[in-house]
Amino acid sequence: MTSLPFLRRALLILWGLSLACGLGAQTQDWPTRSIRLVVPYAAGGPADLVGRELALTLSSDLKQTVTVENMGGAMGVPALGAVARAEPDGHTLLLAAVGNVVLQPLLSKRGGAELVAKLKPVGPVSTAPHVLVVSSKLPIHNVAQLVAYAKAHPGQISFASAGTGGTSHLGMEMFKALSKTEVLHVPYKGSSGARTDVLGGQVDLMFDAVTTMSEHVKAGKVKALATTGRARSTVLPDVPTLSEAGVPGYEATIWLGLMAPKGTPKEIVDQLSSVVNQALRQPEVRQTWAKQGAVPMIMSTAEFDKYLHDDVNKWGAVIKAANIKVD
Repeated sequence: MTSLPFLRRALLILWGLSLACGLGAQTQDWPTRSIRLVVPYAAGGPADLVGRELALTLSSDLKQTVTVENMGGAMGVPALGAVARAEPDGHTLLLAAVGNVVLQPLLSKRGGAELVAKLKPVGPVSTAPHVLVVSSKLPIHNVAQLVAYAKAHPGQISFASAGTGGTSHLGMEMFKALSKTEVLHVPYKGSSGARTDVLGGQVDLMFDAVTTMSEHVKAGKVKALATTGRARSTVLPDVPTLSEAGVPGYEATIWLGLMAPKGTPKEIVDQLSSVVNQALRQPEVRQTWAKQGAVPMIMSTAEFDKYLHDDVNKWGAVIKAANIKVD
């Protein structure tokens, strides 16, 4: 007569095999339905445009519709939560950005860190630099002159930002630390007001999106001193990077990447990463994004995971040194 413990072991083995077979079938068949791409920003902005271009390309490559769902506000927390709680089957993705998966958890107690821990990196998508501009009223034409002027007038030069803890604010805090200068922070509720006052000369300088500020640079309303990426911007190719302009080691870009719910099978993540990297190599994608000042980022999942950790360490050090708190 067969013993009860033996039957239990046999049933457990069969149950495990059935789960493995089911998972194998699930990953082989992916995607089985439309994919939801959650964008933590309002429609029409730079991140939304990149997300929609990516969705179109992935829809063609995966033979399934990729639908963009905009979920802006609250520093990206609702969008992170929606993806973190989704079924980890590869059919719900987050278009993550440095602001909501790196800066928000470092600055806020709104639960961003706990939500990011429930997400899994897939791969980067794009990166875009800011441009450092100064009011046309200032007698400054390059970064060296800005540093000298700031040191000669400590605390008398002002910089505008879209808000405390944002990329335009932290980018300047990094600049201050590396250049050993003191500049007065004037935070706004959004970049529009900040930009208006820099253009009008009420505030002296700011970091802003290259595509947004380039028309004002070309019109002579502000002077572009440097861009913040590793390489020069295709939108302002004659403007040096900050490293070239005399602040070695400076790099601060706005990057976007894909993340999935934690627990998404590795086979699906690897397949998705491969498809995304193939899409990013397409000349038409590069040409379209270049007009928006964005550059495709191609990395493996492991490389992107390391990039995320390095970014957390970099911005964490800036935030700690400047003693920045949001709530």
